[in-house]
Amino acid sequence: MLTGIEEVDWASLGHAYGPADDVPELLRGLASADPAEREAALDGMYGAVHHQGDVYDSTLACIPFLLELVADPGVQDRGCIVELLTSIGGIELDDEEEMTEHPCDDGEFIPAANYAMAAAAIAAGSDVFLGLVADPDPEVRLAVPCALASLHPEPSLVLTLLRERLTVERDTEVRLALVAAVGQIALRHASLRAETVDWLGWLARAAQDPGLRLAALAQQARCAPGEISDDVVPWVTALLEEIRTTSVSGAGGETLRGAAPTFIGQVRELLEEHADGRPAPWTEELLRTLHAALDDRVDDRIALILAQLRSPDRWQRSDAIWLCGGLIRVWRGRYEEVVRLVGDQLHDPEPRLREAAASFLERLFELGAPAADALAARLARSSPGPVGGSDGGLGDGSVGGLDTGPVGGPGGPGAVGRSGRDGALIALARAGDVRAVPLLARALEEDEVRRELLYATDGLGPAAAGLAPLLRRRLARVGLDERLYDRAAPLLHALAAVRGAQALPEVLRILRGAPANRRDRVREAALRTLAAFGPAAREAVPDLRELLADGSAAVSTAAAGALWAVEEDPAEVLPVLERWLRPDLPGADRCAAARVLGGIGPSAVAAAPALRPALGSRDPWVRVRAAAALWRVTGETEEALPVLLAAWEEDRHARVDIAECLAEMGPAASEAQLVLFTELTRRRRHNAREGASGTYDIHLDEKLLTLCRAALARMERGAY
Repeated sequence: MLTGIEEVDWASLGHAYGPADDVPELLRGLASADPAEREAALDGMYGAVHHQGDVYDSTLACIPFLLELVADPGVQDRGCIVELLTSIGGIELDDEEEMTEHPCDDGEFIPAANYAMAAAAIAAGSDVFLGLVADPDPEVRLAVPCALASLHPEPSLVLTLLRERLTVERDTEVRLALVAAVGQIALRHASLRAETVDWLGWLARAAQDPGLRLAALAQQARCAPGEISDDVVPWVTALLEEIRTTSVSGAGGETLRGAAPTFIGQVRELLEEHADGRPAPWTEELLRTLHAALDDRVDDRIALILAQLRSPDRWQRSDAIWLCGGLIRVWRGRYEEVVRLVGDQLHDPEPRLREAAASFLERLFELGAPAADALAARLARSSPGPVGGSDGGLGDGSVGGLDTGPVGGPGGPGAVGRSGRDGALIALARAGDVRAVPLLARALEEDEVRRELLYATDGLGPAAAGLAPLLRRRLARVGLDERLYDRAAPLLHALAAVRGAQALPEVLRILRGAPANRRDRVREAALRTLAAFGPAAREAVPDLRELLADGSAAVSTAAAGALWAVEEDPAEVLPVLERWLRPDLPGADRCAAARVLGGIGPSAVAAAPALRPALGSRDPWVRVRAAAALWRVTGETEEALPVLLAAWEEDRHARVDIAECLAEMGPAASEAQLVLFTELTRRRRHNAREGASGTYDIHLDEKLLTLCRAALARMERGAY
């Protein structure tokens, strides 16, 4: 075994962490009789030799030995090695990429030819996979179909083999892998697509196993999305019900591998935990494939999710929540009933389902309103104990006029722990429901508070004013050390949101005592809070005047904004802001100055000449900030509106700011009507990104839609 491994000069080869002289030990470890040693070796292969999908010269040198290990029936866990080979050889580069190099973490570049050579080397030895489709080890049979579909140079031969194997294979997950591989071949080879799509359509109707029919339907939709049947929702719903009634729980059995402190081991344990207790865990991936094929057929996808959320099977409901997370993040739609039904899952006895529901609702902000009653009811079932104690004698159960006494009775089945409570409370507060306020007060009495809870005070309005004493007390306890920004910024934000001007002494302590580490960011956060206090922050005027001359644009402009909010005297702040509008300064500095000038409004009209040069900046954000500020200080659209409309198309992430300005302009921006109408007709969210999402993405897109409607309404009213 591993013949010739010592003949390779491994020390002259490299991987992610330097010389590859440790690779022979890893390869031998893959063949070890010790499960922990095999897992550690596999972890090392992914962590160094194939780090984040990279292909090094040492990766290429490993390929013959990996193929040898796969072919040896005495080697255990060969399915994992097949998956490793599939990953190494399965990267497909387009023509442009083939001519370039690929950067890696240490700043070095990996020749793109490495990927092509890896694919060619594994394809040359891929006949070894043909003999493994009937291997006694089901883990091998599970991994081989994808390897054949991705790597073998004769797709027609592979297609025939996979279809034939399906007639005798009895393992459910292997059968699903065979169908998925057939779909993969159809996607990669156009000449085989029509035949394969027809076969998948036949299988979706003819197979006796409902799981197999669902797999065939999902692959057919993936290969030919334009041919998805109009009755796909009732069809899939019926299949899911048949799967539910015919499956028997066999998941969650004892693992055959020893525990190992490796990344691979952690991933495996998470997957096993996720599948634990589920009679048909593979339905999740099938439905994910189907949803991806349905793409912008949002109404069908919502209908399918609603059917799952009404299922007696809690695992189908759990799958629906995760699928809906991907749907609502990318596509606009009518989600009220979906959100309400997700809220209903907060009362399920299964903790994982409850946590999935709370996690989903956290990101919805105003869209979470239909689940507000369910969130409030769940929170009422928690019993965090008496309020007050060590830090201030609030044992009477009231804070700033808020009743913070025990909410609900003792926790029963479905009662929530602290982490679950925090998620539900964040969702309730972000939805703007004032029932969150006394619960936030209770949370603020605890030793640690999630920062998201503090940032969630934004939408609660005047009802949250009673939180100010608690926020003030917490801010007073924050140490003036290197962790100041992380600890103080959320509290400063919350104090600004609730207009807690009684905390002025504590805010000034932060402003004056900020250490060198991240000092500018600490000061900027404190200054924004002082600006929110307005005239009540008069005691801070000497500090504000001193910081006008700060060398940081963020601090200087924030000080100018706060000083204006306190005194409303433009004479002192306009020269400072104009200084930061110079064309030779960075875009961020100019944006900061323009934003403050826009907030001052007509009283800053004297700064208009300083704003106009920024309208021609190469930075679209500088142009947007300057145009919005110019409108707000002059009330004239002639110069600002064309800049805003051009930036609308240039940078979609600027649309919220632009729409806000257009809503203020009203009838004066009537030429923007088509742009606004077009945005409202788009199904895809303006900020949707493939494979990535931010906490505020949905909220920002919904804000954009609200602003577009408001702008159009003002324009229509002005037309009469």
